[in-house]
Amino acid sequence: MHKKHPIIRIGPNSLSYGDLNAIRDIYGHGTKCYKDVFYQTEAGLHFNLGNVIDKQDHARKRKMLAGAFAMKNVQAWEFKVAENVAHFIEACDKHCTAPLPESCQPPDPKDLTFDFRTWTNFFTIDAIANIALSEKLGVLRTGNDLVSAQTVDNVQYEVKFRDCLHASKIAHTRIAYADKWYWFNSKYATRLLPSYRELWRLSQGWNDFVNHQARKRLARSFEDGKVDDFFQCLMNSKDGSPRSLEWGEIASEVGVLLDAGSATTAIALNNVMFWLLRSPSCLARLQEEIDAALDVDTIVAPYDKVKHLPYLRACLDESLRLTPPFSYNLPRRTPPDGAVILGTLIPGDTTVSMSSYVAHRDERIFPAPEKIIPERWLCLSAVVLKHALDGTSLTWSKLLCLLALYTGMDLHSHIRNGTRIG
Repeated sequence: MHKKHPIIRIGPNSLSYGDLNAIRDIYGHGTKCYKDVFYQTEAGLHFNLGNVIDKQDHARKRKMLAGAFAMKNVQAWEFKVAENVAHFIEACDKHCTAPLPESCQPPDPKDLTFDFRTWTNFFTIDAIANIALSEKLGVLRTGNDLVSAQTVDNVQYEVKFRDCLHASKIAHTRIAYADKWYWFNSKYATRLLPSYRELWRLSQGWNDFVNHQARKRLARSFEDGKVDDFFQCLMNSKDGSPRSLEWGEIASEVGVLLDAGSATTAIALNNVMFWLLRSPSCLARLQEEIDAALDVDTIVAPYDKVKHLPYLRACLDESLRLTPPFSYNLPRRTPPDGAVILGTLIPGDTTVSMSSYVAHRDERIFPAPEKIIPERWLCLSAVVLKHALDGTSLTWSKLLCLLALYTGMDLHSHIRNGTRIG
């Protein structure tokens, strides 16, 4: 619809923009707009970096977490990702069959199916748990995502990581856009709809998992002293002084990291592999670039050897353009006195937004927008555009803020090994 209409009313008080020139007005660093109340319905009692609305509080959190995702820390944590890449390759090997003899009947296709999506998610779950909490959940080794949770009454039980996480998102997003009715709808949907009661039950499982794992990690601080991970950065500043954060804020930050670092990264990994398999010529060129950069006997790619490979980065950028992990509109709210967007004054307290899916399909910038063409990112004009989009915070890395550093290391290593084993 945005091909015909640059502005579409998608709700009683909500406008969706399709013109790239609106990006800076809505998401730019100097914008008067702020995060919509949509995020507040998700927050509960404590905000995290992903849903905090107040700009000063967001700046405080961003500054606090900048140290956690400084490049020196990311590189120091590379071994945690590499260990799980090795476990992922082991899982792939276990599902591979030996070459079939010529006299053998063709096997049943179901016996040869490898659920790449599931196993990739297992990888990201294990990797982010180790980075965030130095916790080895071991879902890659067990082949399932059963993890330990604990209620406020100290009753331990097992939950399925993905079922609980997905339920928490589904239960929220189905009613979050009617923000004024959110709590009413939540209350009565739970009473009247068995399916919604099940969603909230699973959502509580996610909360119990996050709190249990965070408390386990806190106990380790008292037993083992400082442990090099994300949680330690929540406990102490760079100079070692205690931050003295409320427990609710700590748990909230841990929760959003486990969420975004597992689900969003897995989506991105699956998407880029999908596009590479759809384009054998791109896969062949990428394989050639990677093979030239690494020794023949290298199994797990060192980040230092792949982080500057131009075609690998171009493939990642192109996949993120075609299928961004978050394709829905990111809602912002105009201030009470209104805001000028595309030269027009928009009344105060209006929800305004733009989708990264729409932004990255502007044919003036991306010819043949539905085709996978990694080479487009190798030209200077596209690079300039990419930095412009990153600067205005519309791309996927905005949602993850500083998590992009982690996902960059994760994606480079994983796709390199994925193409090798392919």
